[in-house]
Amino acid sequence: MPPHRIIKINENQAVVYPQDGISGNQHLDVIAMDHAATLDELFRERVRRSADRVAFTEYHSVSESWVDYTWADMAAEVERWQIAISDLNLDKGDRVAIHIPNGVHWVACDQACLRLGLVVVPLYVDDRPDNASYVLEHSGASVLITDSLEIWQKIEQCDETLARLKTVVVESATAVLPQSVYLLKEWLPKVGAHLERGMSDPDDLASIVYTSGTTGRPKGVMLSHKNMLSNAYAALRSVPVRPDDVALSFLPLSHTFERTIGYYLGIMAGARAVYNRSIKFIVEDLQIHQPTTLISVPRVFERFYSRIMQSVSESSRVKRFLFRKTIELGWRKFQYDQKITNWFPSLILWPLLDKLVAEKIRKLTGGKLRFAIIGGAPLPYDVAKLFASIGIPLIQGYGLTESSPVISVNTEAGNRLDTIGLPLRGVEVCIGDDDELLTRGDNIMLGYWQNEEATAGTMTDDGWLRTGDKACFDDGYLKIIGRLKDILVLANGEKVPPADMEQALVSNPLVSQVMIVGEGKPYLSALLVLEPQAWKVFCKTNGLAGDIDLNDERVEELILAQLAKNLKEFPGYAQLRRVHSALTEWTAEDGLITPTLKLKRPKVSEHFATEIAGLYEGHRVFS
Repeated sequence: MPPHRIIKINENQAVVYPQDGISGNQHLDVIAMDHAATLDELFRERVRRSADRVAFTEYHSVSESWVDYTWADMAAEVERWQIAISDLNLDKGDRVAIHIPNGVHWVACDQACLRLGLVVVPLYVDDRPDNASYVLEHSGASVLITDSLEIWQKIEQCDETLARLKTVVVESATAVLPQSVYLLKEWLPKVGAHLERGMSDPDDLASIVYTSGTTGRPKGVMLSHKNMLSNAYAALRSVPVRPDDVALSFLPLSHTFERTIGYYLGIMAGARAVYNRSIKFIVEDLQIHQPTTLISVPRVFERFYSRIMQSVSESSRVKRFLFRKTIELGWRKFQYDQKITNWFPSLILWPLLDKLVAEKIRKLTGGKLRFAIIGGAPLPYDVAKLFASIGIPLIQGYGLTESSPVISVNTEAGNRLDTIGLPLRGVEVCIGDDDELLTRGDNIMLGYWQNEEATAGTMTDDGWLRTGDKACFDDGYLKIIGRLKDILVLANGEKVPPADMEQALVSNPLVSQVMIVGEGKPYLSALLVLEPQAWKVFCKTNGLAGDIDLNDERVEELILAQLAKNLKEFPGYAQLRRVHSALTEWTAEDGLITPTLKLKRPKVSEHFATEIAGLYEGHRVFS
């Protein structure tokens, strides 16, 4: 029996942890917190231990080739950035905004700033210029590192004054640079200089991370070195990452999930990160680099799921039969491996079905994936079950930017797909009023930048962070059961958490995006974005012309009938009566979703106000 450790969650709950993923594991090379008290010390210690090993790989478009960087290479690059930034004569605590894609430059700039005691403000490269302009103004950034002169000009043309911004550095330019704007390759010196000691302490502010802003203006979350460092270390104890692991990085480093778990945890473990060229190349890059770990949001695997299910539906009867048997037996194997069920005699057939079916599906992700850590949104159970059944466990976690971000996570040995896992070691959780999940620990933010009112509304006097999520315990595992605010109240008084229904609906291959509506209305409706290829198959299956109006009454009835299968577990009042369908995807650029793919419900409601009104006009309902 592996050793267990019991910690108190609250007066009535306790957690029994699997064996610590770090203690006694001879295959790991983890930098413990007593060896690195700040994020820049963490980087320097990794360079000292692993100078000649590959740290990062990225694609160079000019040479059209992938380039490896060792930890020693990265140290030299960081030192170049240190000299260039030092020459700007900034004071400790000044803010530097990074607005470039994931890659070596992002890491080098981040590490140089942390070493110099500066505060990093990450910006989403896909965000709208007015949002970037607001963050620059609100944070009081002195320096902006951005992708191109064209992007800077769009930001500059917005309404914010940007009074504190003194220097702009661009990676590319096709026109003459204005004053105080520099081209990166000319701004960086050819060689740097080594700094013996960084200027930061563990409790110093390391970064201001602006939340996605699903409603209203984003808030600047203040995270210290200790916040992020402690969270990475605690996460590594639950989900061990090895020095020989390779992670494909495609979530933006401006997303705290990718930054803490994909980047800082990777340094702590000594693993290699490969930077995806862009999301449109994700399948190709997965197959080129064959990663062993991934940090992902559910949307990526939902799309894989839809692609798999669509392919199966178009295959022969024999292949559909083999697929069903593979999933059935693979699920039994997963449950047996998790010690949930006993051994079944039919498991002797697994090697054959694995070779015939599961292995071929796994090649979609490169064929070597040990697990993917999923966060940022709820993971549909059907999606998690399919991937667990073919040998790619999706390890769901939960957290907030305000918690650096991870609060809880499942483990390889204890992967409860219907939960958000166990609280991290050192992270306290409890259930407060209205079933709200509360948490505290070294990972909890310092507060919101220049917003004491919001900080007071989110933090209790004794240091608990209010998550805004309703939760419950199930044998020590946490389950999210809804949002305190995202509740629709129908005209009859029934209350519906829309996220639960939306999660169920996106597991249907036909649905790409969805938002449930019905506040104050007599029934629920949905705005749908359909997956184009699945829509073509849907038309063919149902004898519909390819150019038929998506909101034709017959089409709407057929779509409702298909979606009803996904909602059969919901009560009668939580069923759809109307839908409005389209093929145009909602994007961050049009302001309908955040850069982290969360719905901006008020914006979507405003944008589709006419369509929503039409769903209730005359109360026409399909039964």
